[in-house]
Amino acid sequence: MFSIFKNKWNGVIVTTLKGISQVMLIENAVSGFMILAAITIASYSLGIVAFLSSLIGTLIGKIGGANDESINQGLFGYNSVLAGMALSLFLTGNNRWLIALAAAAIAAFVTAAMMHFMRQTNIPILTFPYIILTWFLLLTTYRFVSLNISPTLKPQSLSNWTLDIEGEINWVDGIANGIGQIFFLDYTPSSVLFFIALFWAGWRMGLYAIVGNVAALLTAYGLGGEYSLIFAGLYGYNAILAILAVSAVFKGNSRYGLLTGIIAACLTVPITASIDTWLMPLGLPPLTMPFVLSSWIFLAARKIMPQI
Repeated sequence: MFSIFKNKWNGVIVTTLKGISQVMLIENAVSGFMILAAITIASYSLGIVAFLSSLIGTLIGKIGGANDESINQGLFGYNSVLAGMALSLFLTGNNRWLIALAAAAIAAFVTAAMMHFMRQTNIPILTFPYIILTWFLLLTTYRFVSLNISPTLKPQSLSNWTLDIEGEINWVDGIANGIGQIFFLDYTPSSVLFFIALFWAGWRMGLYAIVGNVAALLTAYGLGGEYSLIFAGLYGYNAILAILAVSAVFKGNSRYGLLTGIIAACLTVPITASIDTWLMPLGLPPLTMPFVLSSWIFLAARKIMPQI
């Protein structure tokens, strides 16, 4: 009896780690452990939130009777991970940990709902559940005293906006921070571990991440973006996810998958700038919506033009 329970628990841990790895579109428990370690060395509290969030999402999927294949792939964990981490960072107060874990649970239900709504399209839901849930919960802070938004997320008036293109050029920081910002981090040792986790899952994953990140850096720089944003990785992380989705994970029989992925990565840059501008009066971050929109465009277009 004990051995049966132990095997089941081990299975849950493995699936939980896969849920963490799925944030970067990987189904690999070892990569998930590396990613968790990278988060934890930057912030042990964020590491705990990431693990518990993935565990909560996984358990809700199991208890709810979701498809075993989806659960075992970690597909009920990654949106919970991002929602839990985002809200633990973007809220203040002692109750933010409880709210973050509650959001991780809700993210599992939103994930299931989105899977149902998009089933007929055969287009992956990606991180859309986490984005919508996080935006909605952050906006509730203006109506409830028990929820307090971080002072770093301040609404700004577009009428007073000026573009600041001053700053130091540091391409190395841009490459490192791009992958780190997927998990809201700008800590170089963590970024190195993230790259190792990708290469562990497959050399193409690691190489494509570098190519997508560099493509985004050059695009943002060429368009005259703010240096501080470019080299903080805020134009890179969506590009990395987009090229992984379009060129590697959902490539299908595409002949020009890598080229399409590079274009998708570059497209995330103006989309990021646009969404960031739209959200400035609300004080909300763009999160991974640029990645979702860019990837959806090319994955949907591939239904009509399968070679792209």
